[in-house]
Amino acid sequence: MAGTDSTQPHWATMPYGGPAIILVRPQLGENIGMCCRAMLNNGLLDLRLVEPRDPWPNEKGRAAASGADIVVDAVQVFDTVSEAVADLNRVFAATARPRDSSQIVLTPREAAPTFHSSAQEGIKTGVLFGPEAKGLSNDDVVMADAILAVPLNPAFKSLNLAQAVFCIAYEWYQTGVDMDAWREETSTRGAAPALKKDLIHLFEHLEQELDDCGFLRPPEKRPTMVQNIRIMFQRAQLTDQEVRTMRGIISGLTRKHLRGRR
Repeated sequence: MAGTDSTQPHWATMPYGGPAIILVRPQLGENIGMCCRAMLNNGLLDLRLVEPRDPWPNEKGRAAASGADIVVDAVQVFDTVSEAVADLNRVFAATARPRDSSQIVLTPREAAPTFHSSAQEGIKTGVLFGPEAKGLSNDDVVMADAILAVPLNPAFKSLNLAQAVFCIAYEWYQTGVDMDAWREETSTRGAAPALKKDLIHLFEHLEQELDDCGFLRPPEKRPTMVQNIRIMFQRAQLTDQEVRTMRGIISGLTRKHLRGRR
């Protein structure tokens, strides 16, 4: 559908801020390019790729972006999901199948105000999207604070990657058309959620100590136990100070245990 106004700069009517779009193990450069186009349609610029199958930059991807070069040229590529979300405070997982998770499930429309209020408070957000064939794995989903699910025909929920990105980006953009009301509603500021890299360090610290004391047994149940523990902490939306406190608690208990064995 035509509708590009070349006389307007790309950022002319963008709402304030916006979530990072993180494509996890995308397969085709063309699909990445179409996601770039869907993002710029709705004023989003921050695209991150995790282990893309097709190398990036990709000329087929640029062609599929149909002029969204400002997004294409700024793409960042990461080796792991952990690295891609390290500087974010809140992460959402876009999936049609919550996979029996106990995480909060929101529609893109329900989540859109959170994206805007978070941006105004300096809280960085992002949305994870899985590979075209299989979607996000359980290990990917537990990196998120909540799940985003698009309400569609229950008998046929399949979306291609660019469609999924567009659904969420569109709701974000439409919610931000009038930002004055959102600024009034979100004037109260609290402590910022912890960065994902700090949460990951907390998880790794706790899991190492739980391994050492024999809690994460038997081995075949360890992955599920770790996922449940991480989901529990993600749901709490810990602040930076709370993460430091938890690290101190773990270290304190460990030191006490070691002294007791002497």
